[in-house]
Formats: sequence, structure tokens, C-alpha cells
Amino acid sequence: MIFSLISKLVNGIKGGVVEGLKGAADVGSSVVGVVKNLTVTTLKETTEFVISGIEVPASIVKGAFFGVAEIGGSVIGAVKGIVQGAVQGVIESGGNQEQAVRGSVAQAVHSAKEMGLNVGDTAVQAVKGSVEAVKQVGGDTLSATTEAITSALDAAQDIGGEAADSVKNALVAGVDGAKDVIEELKK
Repeated sequence: MIFSLISKLVNGIKGGVVEGLKGAADVGSSVVGVVKNLTVTTLKETTEFVISGIEVPASIVKGAFFGVAEIGGSVIGAVKGIVQGAVQGVIESGGNQEQAVRGSVAQAVHSAKEMGLNVGDTAVQAVKGSVEAVKQVGGDTLSATTEAITSALDAAQDIGGEAADSVKNALVAGVDGAKDVIEELKK
């Protein structure tokens, strides 16, 4: 039952992103609004989804990745906007900030691996997108930064191989405060 609902959500978001971005001159700047609006609309219209846990934001991110890829857009160029739109939409729909950030960032890293994208670059953009989203909705950006970095590292660890080192190095180089968060995690 839950797998069927998640699959429906992924496919619905994918279709919505394809429709929303068709003909868009700048996919990167359009994707935030498209994903956010799809998230809010989906969560309002669908009583089947409980806005808790990380599955909903993760499914939204996965569907959006596939939607951007289907229209031929640069997924890496859209990562920040996809995650930003998903996190904003979930929080504005009454979802939990921590779960929205965690699910969105982790799924971005997993989807990057699945699609053969650079997981380090994806992690950096996903962290930046989640923090920007939390800032936009007036949430706690410090905890969002820590949560996003931790989620990216955990997802890379799940993938295994060189992913963990790649993500760690990319985060230290590309995200303000990442080195401090990573040092703190080691304690």
C-alpha cells in the first residue's frame, strides 16, 4: 500500500514538473516555484499522505529529478531549486523542517547516484537549496544546515565506495560551515 502511494507520488510529481517546465527558458529559476506549488497542491489534495516522515519529501525530490531529466534540463543545475521547492512546500503544508530537509537532501544524493550524476556537486547544491528554503519560510537555518550536511553524508555512506569521501570533500569546499559540522560529528 505505502509503496503504491509513494510510486504514485513520484510519478505525479515527475509529470507535474514536465508540464510545469515545458518551454521554460530558464529551468533552474523556474523549478523552485514549480516544485513548491506541486508539493503544496499534492499535499492539500491528497489525504492519503501523512505529512510526516522523510518519504514524502524524498519522493517529491525523486520525481522532480526525473521530470527535469525528461525535458532535457540539467539536473545538476536544478538540484538547488528542486530541493528548495520541496522543502518549502512541505514546511508550508505543515510538515516538519527536520524531516523535510533530511528526506530532500538524502534523496537528492541517492537520485544523483542512480542517474550517474556527480554526488559531491549534488550534495552541495542540495544542502544550499534546503538551507535557502528554511530561510525563506523563517525556520532555523543553523539546525537546517547541520541536518542537511548530516543527511548528505549519511546518504553518501549508504551508497558506499568513493561517494562518502566525494561528498565530504565537496561539502567542505562548497558549503560555509560544513567543515565545523563534520568535525563536530566526529566527536
